[in-house]
Amino acid sequence: MDKTLPSLAEAVQRIPDGATVMIGGFGGSGAPIELIHALIDHGAKHLTVVNNNAGNGHVGLAALIEQGQVDKLICSFPRSADPRVFTERYLAGKIELELVPQGTLAERIRAGGAGIPAFFTPTAAGTDLAEGKPQQEFDGRLYVQERWLKADFALIKAEQGDPHGNLTYRMAARNFNPVMAMAATTTIAQVSRIVPLGAIDPEHVITPGIFVSHIVEVATPAQEEDLNRAEAVYP
Repeated sequence: MDKTLPSLAEAVQRIPDGATVMIGGFGGSGAPIELIHALIDHGAKHLTVVNNNAGNGHVGLAALIEQGQVDKLICSFPRSADPRVFTERYLAGKIELELVPQGTLAERIRAGGAGIPAFFTPTAAGTDLAEGKPQQEFDGRLYVQERWLKADFALIKAEQGDPHGNLTYRMAARNFNPVMAMAATTTIAQVSRIVPLGAIDPEHVITPGIFVSHIVEVATPAQEEDLNRAEAVYP
């Protein structure tokens, strides 16, 4: 029942080529930088990655893309603060993009975790993003059918975790991480602190351990924005 692992390398070692991987984000607050870098070191290729954006600078998700390990990106904001890596590879035809409105992206992931195969939303109705998708009118308004999003693996960042995998988050780090944990077959969480069983008040648990496969402690997680200000490059 103890889901703790001793190292980041062991946490990602079973991610194979061709896997679909959800990665927490919405900026550095929720980005599991150390797990992403461990995935780069692991070397899995031809990945499909689900994330809020396309990464920034040359660390984290941007570094994973720069190493040529991502074949397809499903995201809302490919044009973020410093998306040069993704932009160059996309314009060169080396990476595929599936653009999804942010609210729709979050709901597709939530639907995947809840076992809801499809839902209707007015977002994107009448735009290029609705092409090829079923559309239906409800109460005089056009809605687009969107399918759930699920993944083989989710890499997420949390604040505290216990050996059973129960998690809490720090402020905005809560963003996409909880729904991604529910939508993946295998969820790997890096936590700032592993605490004993019972140390987390049940009322404070955001992600129950049933949705978490492995946790690994990263006591001082790197912040994407700090790394980019320092012009860091990985590897």
